[in-house]
Amino acid sequence: MKQFRRRTRIFILSLLFLSVFAPILLLYESNGLVDDLSSLKGRRDLLKLNLIKQEEGVGLREPILKVYKDVKVDVAVGSRVADSGIKSDDVGSGGNSDLTKGNGDLDAKGINGQSHEEKRLGEVSRATLGHDQDVQPQARRVLMDTKVKEMKDQLIRAKAYLSFAVPAGNTRLIKELRLRIKELERAMGDATKDPDLSRRAFQRMRSMEHSLQKSARIYPDCSSMVKKLRAMANNAEELVRVQKEQESFLVQLAGRTTPKGLHCLSMRLTAEYFALNPEERKLPRYPEVHDLNRYHFVVFSDNVLACSVVVDSTVSSAKEQGKIVFHVVTDSLNFAAFSMWFILHPPKKASVQIHNIDNFDWFTKYDPPNTDGHDSQDPRYSSTLNHLRFYLPDIFPTLNKIVLLDHDVVVRKDLTHLWRVNMMGKVNGAVKSFQGNDPAFRRMNLLLNLSDPMVGKRFSNEACTWVFGVNVFDMQKWRKWNLTSVYNKYLQLGKKKPMWKAGTLPLGWMTFYNQTIGLDRKWQIHGLGYYSGIKQEDIERAAVIHYDGVMKPWLDIGIEKYKTYWRKHVDFNHPYLQQCNIA
Repeated sequence: MKQFRRRTRIFILSLLFLSVFAPILLLYESNGLVDDLSSLKGRRDLLKLNLIKQEEGVGLREPILKVYKDVKVDVAVGSRVADSGIKSDDVGSGGNSDLTKGNGDLDAKGINGQSHEEKRLGEVSRATLGHDQDVQPQARRVLMDTKVKEMKDQLIRAKAYLSFAVPAGNTRLIKELRLRIKELERAMGDATKDPDLSRRAFQRMRSMEHSLQKSARIYPDCSSMVKKLRAMANNAEELVRVQKEQESFLVQLAGRTTPKGLHCLSMRLTAEYFALNPEERKLPRYPEVHDLNRYHFVVFSDNVLACSVVVDSTVSSAKEQGKIVFHVVTDSLNFAAFSMWFILHPPKKASVQIHNIDNFDWFTKYDPPNTDGHDSQDPRYSSTLNHLRFYLPDIFPTLNKIVLLDHDVVVRKDLTHLWRVNMMGKVNGAVKSFQGNDPAFRRMNLLLNLSDPMVGKRFSNEACTWVFGVNVFDMQKWRKWNLTSVYNKYLQLGKKKPMWKAGTLPLGWMTFYNQTIGLDRKWQIHGLGYYSGIKQEDIERAAVIHYDGVMKPWLDIGIEKYKTYWRKHVDFNHPYLQQCNIA
């Protein structure tokens, strides 16, 4: 009896031992068992995959193969998978290569001279992915967003695997990939640089890489993977192209449309002007407006606020304000608004004269420029004010020299020194851009049709070009060479065949070809209406900053960091501006 109880006690203790330690042993061996089972299922399903036609992708078009060309890439960090059974250059395999191109902003370190950040990234890479880094001594540069790009690459590969036909028995792997995608996306968040990533993100990256390696063994058909990735890349490129076209169209549309606030301001000023008595509507008469010893400026504009900035900035920057005369030329629609504005805000000691183009009786003999066959909705072609700059000798028959300012400029230094510039017998003085390292250089063939025999014979594609904005005109030489008739000749020829495009600038190149002298670059810097990379020191050094392009400072699409110079000359506390919500 005692022996029976003893055996029973031993049996019970054995069961307790197994119930406690058996789960621990099974948990320890689970990873190996799952991997073995996955490999067995993978080998079993491989036969099925070879018999199933792989899905080509729904709604995706295969690209033209010429998109995928071999290019020379400077490899900074290379990696290969420790698993010898998987090639590192197989598309969709577990291997990942970090091909990063060196940046000039990051200092190149020697093999023994790595920065602390580079060492940390290298340790994280080896600890999480088990990669051996092959670093070339001549390209020891690491981008700060290397791991972020690698994580995004993992997400793309995982989604490509999910888009394949799901073989029977691999639903567990599909669920695992979906889980890994959600985890990695949450861990990445809005991070754009490696320092923004948390430790959990690197852990999720390691888990995703492990799942991708298993997927590569189950989906070994590299050709299908390549086709899928090519289709995805082609679809993404098509979406980007469409978005860029829409963005360009909307930006051009916004640049051509008058903002509601400016329209409100013009209407309010017009109403106030006609509410005045007839004797109150006239600007003060200055007898010196035609004095040849004065500094004469001219602005062609239909924008009251923009013109007021040009006048105020020019006068406030001048040392001899009393000798400045501004001639503002506008159309009949805006004449009342311009007159009312300068009645309320006379420019200190300077003189202002407003000209209405309807009063130019001599202009009727010329063919209106808005019928030149170009797009009539584009103000660069249809605006008479833009073309009137070629009739300056007719508008001001008594003046010998005048400075033309566009209404999208801000003057920061005294411009009266321009009257002392030696014109060397030329008609037009402008800041030129030269071929070479000048980013503003634009070739003649950009706006002129040099394939036309007459145009190609007369104009050279290698000639220096210039832009309107600040121009000094010798009116006597202009009349001597009769350049207005030259302009009209090219204008008429452009109606018969395509010789030029994009407004009045190419007509200026043609009219003043070999009649333009280059001014010092300090007089004008342009590009503030389309390029955001202009250096601060260049802006501070320039006498005039020009917002050429569609991103004008009075528009919402204007480049914000450049608006400060323009807003400096606008009184936003003015009751009319506040009533029209101009801020």
